[in-house]
Amino acid sequence: MSISTIAPEQVNRIVWNQHHDPFEVLGSHLIEQDGKNVWAVRAYLPNASAAYVVVPEERKEYPMHTVHDPHFFECIIETAELNNYQLRIKEGEHERVTYDPYAFRSAGLTEFDLHLFGEGNHHRIYEKLGAHLTEVDGVKGVYFAVWAPNARNVSLLGDFNLWDGRKHQMRKGHTGVWELFIPEIGVGEHYKYEIKNFEGHIYEKSDPYGFQQEPRPKTASIVTDLTTYSWKDESWMETRRHSDPLTQPISVYEVHLGSWLHAASEEPAKLPNGETEPVVIVSELKPGARFLTYRELAAKLIPYVKDLGYTHIELLPIAEHPFDGSWGYQVTGYYAPTSRFGTPEDFMYFVDQCHEHGIGVLVDWVPGHFPKDGHGLAFFDGTHLYEHADPRKGEHKEWGTLVFNYSRNEVRNFLVANALFWFDKYHIDGIRVDAVASMLYNDYCRKDGEWLPNQYGGRENLEAADFLRQVNHNIFSYFPGALSIAEESTSWPMVSWPTYTGGLGFNLKWNMGWMHDMLDYFSMDPWFRQFHQNNVTFSMWYNHSENFMLALSHDEVVHGKSNIIGKMPGDEWQKLANVRSLFAYMFAHPGKKTMFMSMEFGQWSEWNVWADLEWQLHDFEPHQQLKTFFKEINHLYCSEPALYTQDFAREGFEWIDCSDNRHSVVAFVRRAKDSDEFLIVVCNFTPQPHSHYRIGVPEKGFYTELFNSDARQYGGSNMGNLGGKWTDDWSLHNRPYSLDLCLPPLGVLILKLDKVKTAEAMK
Repeated sequence: MSISTIAPEQVNRIVWNQHHDPFEVLGSHLIEQDGKNVWAVRAYLPNASAAYVVVPEERKEYPMHTVHDPHFFECIIETAELNNYQLRIKEGEHERVTYDPYAFRSAGLTEFDLHLFGEGNHHRIYEKLGAHLTEVDGVKGVYFAVWAPNARNVSLLGDFNLWDGRKHQMRKGHTGVWELFIPEIGVGEHYKYEIKNFEGHIYEKSDPYGFQQEPRPKTASIVTDLTTYSWKDESWMETRRHSDPLTQPISVYEVHLGSWLHAASEEPAKLPNGETEPVVIVSELKPGARFLTYRELAAKLIPYVKDLGYTHIELLPIAEHPFDGSWGYQVTGYYAPTSRFGTPEDFMYFVDQCHEHGIGVLVDWVPGHFPKDGHGLAFFDGTHLYEHADPRKGEHKEWGTLVFNYSRNEVRNFLVANALFWFDKYHIDGIRVDAVASMLYNDYCRKDGEWLPNQYGGRENLEAADFLRQVNHNIFSYFPGALSIAEESTSWPMVSWPTYTGGLGFNLKWNMGWMHDMLDYFSMDPWFRQFHQNNVTFSMWYNHSENFMLALSHDEVVHGKSNIIGKMPGDEWQKLANVRSLFAYMFAHPGKKTMFMSMEFGQWSEWNVWADLEWQLHDFEPHQQLKTFFKEINHLYCSEPALYTQDFAREGFEWIDCSDNRHSVVAFVRRAKDSDEFLIVVCNFTPQPHSHYRIGVPEKGFYTELFNSDARQYGGSNMGNLGGKWTDDWSLHNRPYSLDLCLPPLGVLILKLDKVKTAEAMK
């Protein structure tokens, strides 16, 4: 028997899974023996009773012998070249032939990749780290790479090795990235990383860059190919690339996919070829219910939203998360669309269908924190790798989550690339960044002594601010026409200003001040509103400091806050009239629009993540009429440039009168960009109608009543102006002409000068 001399210590490091580079020992090695060069082939095969090296080119096989350990095999082969050899392995009564993973030296990351990753600027690192189908030396397989710089050693676990971490030990590079190419496996393989720290503690982790994950409660990652879907949205993407969303109508329908609608558990999910697939029954839902799949949602949700006239759908986080009750805001799989509703390709189909029907797709993105679940990012390599070690910086105790370490280049790269990933691979049109304030302030929801100041002694998280600038700069560099929206509730300056001016680089910011002021105002008895006119008018004092989006979101209809209709005073008629008045003012006010599902038909109960929306309310006329109201206000909004082209320019808005607090009436002008078109908006926020209410207008002529929130078809009292009014030559409100209007109770009027009718009358 001819064998090479190898130190027992080296063998033991392999046997005990303690080697940082198993390629130093395993695989084929050219050595000198008896004065000539020969090949030593070594393999560690924990379950094998015998093994042979098969050389297809020579049509020969060589028996391997055990050295130092009954499962450590070696043989010597005298040949000039040894390429693509295989191992024939006997394991009890079973036998298999396979390629040796340690025969493949190079498969993935280059030095340049590692350099970019190390400085935090590898914008497509998701194409390098994680699991990727590839071919090496003519052999197909999967290349795995994971960043775990402080681990003692890392192994792959999976169906392909019976979840035995001894069989596929990975090699560590000098940057802390561990890698291994496993031949002859492919799409659908389940896997995890087995990570040991230097104390020998073992952590089984899902792949941070994994593209797919098992349905909960299982947590394995799944090898996936994201290149097989055939997109059909080229026209949409090209149009978006050349558009400026700030001058376009943006009316967003915010949706939680898991509670918009459910299917019966006995109803099989349909595949695009007409076949069916088994579905997961969700125990937390009502008995017999299951989630709709992405494809079923495409068939049901998209036509519904299209019919209502919304321009965009915003999805509460669809990245993989372990607990339904978190609504998706505690993410463990940042690169994997949740398996609750189907596969990555199914989600691509959903987005593609949205684009085909003229609807943009926004997703909630959560870079501010992550949960402590054992399979996730927490304590990933046995150290605080993704999070700060000091809980005064690294933990949100109120949420029970951890905070990303934005000062670490590789962590910042993980998140920046993740934002780009959703645009790149899934063609989304924008992100809404959750809880930006929690990222920007070191003392967010922390008591004195529980937070650390920045290097200048302040409370601002400077690293987080720099990170957000980097994210937004790259989004708009790669994907012009996209949206990046901040949920930011403080007075941090220049949130929606470009990065080159010192801003955070978002192009929209939720107007939380407007939301709080308006909900406080509309929850009052109308008699008291005369003392709170400032709630209605104050938003215009700061409106031009940011690019604002007006949002009435899921946060306003949970945790005992009641749904929108339940916040309103009065009887049922007045509640519905108040809802129409609120939303009509919202759509007429400068700023883009977001509203949460169920508001469009007046759901009474709070949002319940475990239940359907109250679809039975569609059987009742008042709720049908409210839905009609939303269809028509959306149609009007999208068809009148004055309502959206100058949301963020001072020229786009002008008060006519905002001082009539005694009647709780405001009137203003909205003007279009590059046009002389304008609209007149008059709001009466009390149940008291006014039969002769005069307002000044800038031009003479006939003003058509385009919209009346009190119209009969919406469930109103049908008071109005018989289609429109002619001006009188009476100056008022510093304008040369005026209109004598009938203001309906709790009503909003939108009027437009009819230039054709006016011109004909003046001939």
